[in-house]
Amino acid sequence: MRRLLVASLVAAGLASTFAHPASSDNTLIRRRKTLGFGPENPNSVYRLGPLASTDFSDSSYDPYLVARQFIEQTTFGDVPTDSTFQIRKDSYTDKNTRITHIYARQYINGVEVADGDFNVNVRDGIIISYGDSFYRGLDASLDFAPNAVGTADVHAEFCNQLAEEMESRVQSLQQQSVSSGEQVIMGNAVQDLGDLPTIYEWNCAHVQTPYAMAEGKSFTETESDYSKEALLQFMIAATPDNHLSQDMIDRSGDYLNKMKVSFEHNVAGSHAMPSFTIDNVPDAVNPVKANMVFVQVPNGDATSLELVWKYEVEMKDNWYEAAVTAYPPHRIVSVVDWASDSPLPVAPVPKKPASEATYNVFKWGINDPSEGNRTVEKENFDSLASPAGWHSLPYTNDPQSEFTERKKGGKTAFRNTTTTWGNNVFAHENWDGRNAFINNYRPDAASKEFHFPYDPKKTDSSSDAMDEARKHINATVTQLFYTGNMIHDIYYRYGFDEVSGNFQQHNFGRGGEENDGVIMNAQDGSGFNNANFMTPPDGQNGRCRMYLWNTANPYRDGDLEAGIVIHEYSHGLSTRLTGGPANSGCLGWGESGGMGEGWGDFLATTIRSNANYSDYPMGAWAANRDNGIRNYPYSLNTTINPSTYQTLDKPGYWGVHAIGEVWAQMLWVVSQRLIEKYGFSDSIYPPLPNEKGEVPVGDFYRPQEYTADGEKKPLIPIHGNTLIFQLVINGMKLQPCRPSFFQARDAIIAADKALTGGENFCELWKGFAASGLGLHAKVIGRNPWGGGVRTDDATVPKECLTTTPKPDPEDPLPGDDDDDEDWEDYWTGDYE
Repeated sequence: MRRLLVASLVAAGLASTFAHPASSDNTLIRRRKTLGFGPENPNSVYRLGPLASTDFSDSSYDPYLVARQFIEQTTFGDVPTDSTFQIRKDSYTDKNTRITHIYARQYINGVEVADGDFNVNVRDGIIISYGDSFYRGLDASLDFAPNAVGTADVHAEFCNQLAEEMESRVQSLQQQSVSSGEQVIMGNAVQDLGDLPTIYEWNCAHVQTPYAMAEGKSFTETESDYSKEALLQFMIAATPDNHLSQDMIDRSGDYLNKMKVSFEHNVAGSHAMPSFTIDNVPDAVNPVKANMVFVQVPNGDATSLELVWKYEVEMKDNWYEAAVTAYPPHRIVSVVDWASDSPLPVAPVPKKPASEATYNVFKWGINDPSEGNRTVEKENFDSLASPAGWHSLPYTNDPQSEFTERKKGGKTAFRNTTTTWGNNVFAHENWDGRNAFINNYRPDAASKEFHFPYDPKKTDSSSDAMDEARKHINATVTQLFYTGNMIHDIYYRYGFDEVSGNFQQHNFGRGGEENDGVIMNAQDGSGFNNANFMTPPDGQNGRCRMYLWNTANPYRDGDLEAGIVIHEYSHGLSTRLTGGPANSGCLGWGESGGMGEGWGDFLATTIRSNANYSDYPMGAWAANRDNGIRNYPYSLNTTINPSTYQTLDKPGYWGVHAIGEVWAQMLWVVSQRLIEKYGFSDSIYPPLPNEKGEVPVGDFYRPQEYTADGEKKPLIPIHGNTLIFQLVINGMKLQPCRPSFFQARDAIIAADKALTGGENFCELWKGFAASGLGLHAKVIGRNPWGGGVRTDDATVPKECLTTTPKPDPEDPLPGDDDDDEDWEDYWTGDYE
């Protein structure tokens, strides 16, 4: 039986000691238990184009054919003979950029390789970039027997690394104590350990439990029960209720007997293994979706296949995608929480309604009550983003009308609401902190005038403070509905539309999966001082939970701080765009998980910024702290925010929020380069379309350009802040699943190449290089959870310099861990 390092015993004690420090700065946030780890694929690559597949005739420029042929050429002779792939149905063509984003999934012996992804970005027959994480190894002659494939214990290795890191930091503190002759105070220890003890406590409490239960024969040995046994093993580790966890261990048979498996039967058949659901799962709020797949686990410099049960587990505070080994001992191989915490720490389109709704709110661009007063704002009728407005949706897509579907003349009938309930957003109170939402309270304005007072008073007790906050729920929900719809509409205009996986109940025949408007909970009763967003795959509702903050008297309502709402919604944006709309597991941990946090910070900060430059903290108003809830405000002044790529090696930067701060700071620096070049637009929202549905160019976009075939080219924003906003979103579509900082940087540069022809190549490189992510930046020993040794570098490509430096042939290419290419190729332009 595998055992953790002795150091983990020391770390386990530290976890209980330091998990809940007493410092007021560390107790602002209600910590939601969350698991997150998984294997790193050392053979995963991301390459920039332009590249071309061969042997095309004039009729062969179909992008799907291009991608299929390219994948076949790239993997021929390199993957097992029993390896095939399928183009996923969430592949799509971006109508704005004309780039087709194609996602392929690998199968071996008919079994899906859940992390075997190949994404190809194609325009006009040319491959702009691609990412490849297909399994390459020996032929998989599987007999589905126990231990037939990979044996690495990813969970134990993760916990070993955490324990080693904590022990190393504690030893360093002890040495400081001895050398100084003074006892190190608790606060210093807590600060140096950062989030590590909490991460360890949550993720590693049950790393040995599978072995103990297998040796003790706690589970049956009937193979038909393996799917339930593995799921119960996961729930033991996942539940935040320690008493329930122990009871599942003690009475595993009772829980297994209550769990019921129901298989899905497809008449047309399926390429993948059969899917099924498991009901009556302890601490799950809905039946668990499951199927059998492969995942890749490290095996030296290569990978091996592990046969696992893959589960989608919806809990009160979490929504997990988990992989657990198919046979005992049922070890957790990977787990992604689709719930992301706050930056805390073809139907006809209906006619425009006769009356537009109005809202008394803090208007778009005002981040929080400290920045301005409320005004009456009109419903934003954008015929491109929200053709039916914010209060209209078809009965057939309306959760409140499930049993009253109405059809008129074969056309879908639309329901017009007078509440904060519409096609994009369902906003309401959730004081009980439950998952139910259809019948929750929401304001009803028969006149569609959502004008409610907001003037909370100081109170003498916490119970009175809660009552005082709830008195203003109409204003709060109105604000959340308004902000949520504005986010939907602006992201739509920058390319987050139906085919790319946006959140709408009805898609107006424009592609993508429907019935996934965002459920937005105001004053959620499940906690304080936080917010989170759950992002399942396209076609399932996103869920945003906003909390009250008891950091001031009267309580401050997170629903009124637009930056927090934007940050949370942006988790849905980045998760759906990275790796494709049907793949929600691409931003789970490490650098990729951190960037999932960082994009939200950056986009929220860009939206609130103005022409008169200033630094910006995150969450300052809600948290009642001038510097907000990050280590540093976002700033060009390196004495105020010294973050660089190498900062990720410092104590306290294992968590995704801290990693995200560094990425957001990098993007902030890059954005200022473009603003310096192109100036600043006072409005980041594009011009509304005219009556013909055409977008006026005005002073927002460059004049419309056309291809040789007379097709419209993508519109290019004129100003620096709008251009970087576009490039960041376009970059998410181009990058691979589970991207690194290097790959996300290169995707943004590739996005500029596709949009402007590369006009901003040097500005982008100089911006990233200023934060340490230059050409020679590197990381040695990076693992999925953020470890490794990083080196900053400020080098930019030779065309961005007045003199050409001599390249070092021993250095790997930018963003690449391999040494199989020569830097001279990059300088001479041969590097693709």
